[in-house]
Amino acid sequence: MAKAALHLEKFLPYRLSVITNRISGALSRHYADRFGIGIPEWRVIANLGRTPGLTANEVVERSAMDKVTVSRAVAALEQKGLLAREKDSDDKRKSRLTLSVKGQGVYAEIAPLALGFERDLLTALSVDEVAQLDRIIDKLTGKMDSL
Repeated sequence: MAKAALHLEKFLPYRLSVITNRISGALSRHYADRFGIGIPEWRVIANLGRTPGLTANEVVERSAMDKVTVSRAVAALEQKGLLAREKDSDDKRKSRLTLSVKGQGVYAEIAPLALGFERDLLTALSVDEVAQLDRIIDKLTGKMDSL
């Protein structure tokens, strides 16, 4: 029996990784120099901008970034004065993360840029294709949750 050849250019995990990296890299050019943050830092800011008071572990779960990456991003954001930590009132071993006033300002400036970037990217698809893509991503996410 012949072995199946792995053609990376058609291998879905590889293709998704490549397009994700290209999209993230292109978007980061809009904020990296201006705000001095990288992709992991932006992902932490985006999560805290939407849901203040998360723990680092909750950011890990929501973003699918590894613990070390989130820890480094949180430390960098804290050093830049963009993020604050507060001990959890119920569990002193945990810290709740929130954006500082400066961090909220960064979020308020980058979020519209990110949404505009997404809007521009999605002009390559019809309205029906965008809806279909959304359904497909939801299906694949659900499948991954069961694997």
